[in-house]
Amino acid sequence: MTQFTNKYDLEERTAILGENVIGFCKKMKKTLINKPIIVQLIRSSTSVGANYMEANGASSRRDFANKIFICKKEAQETKHWLRMLAKTEDDNEVTKKLRLLWQECQEITMIFQKITNSLRLNVK
Repeated sequence: MTQFTNKYDLEERTAILGENVIGFCKKMKKTLINKPIIVQLIRSSTSVGANYMEANGASSRRDFANKIFICKKEAQETKHWLRMLAKTEDDNEVTKKLRLLWQECQEITMIFQKITNSLRLNVK
């Protein structure tokens, strides 16, 4: 299957998202409340890129579409965990960084939504 035109360099962008989340979480002080959220956040944020890599190696158009949809779902889940993690923090600098991560994740979600919509339109 040919790779979807990638003017946003999603392979790199999704990898950087995961790396940035890991780096951010490594620096955070772990508490009883935020530790499970951090684990979920790392899982979902790194899953976006992993699923995108799988999409690029898809065996069919349908397989590609399914993997892209999963990328979008994982990005949405990541936004949720970023929001929950922000609620565990009182430090304004930390919440600013979380907001930037959330914003990047939102943009990635919107890109995957656009790809999903385009794939649906081209099927008909």
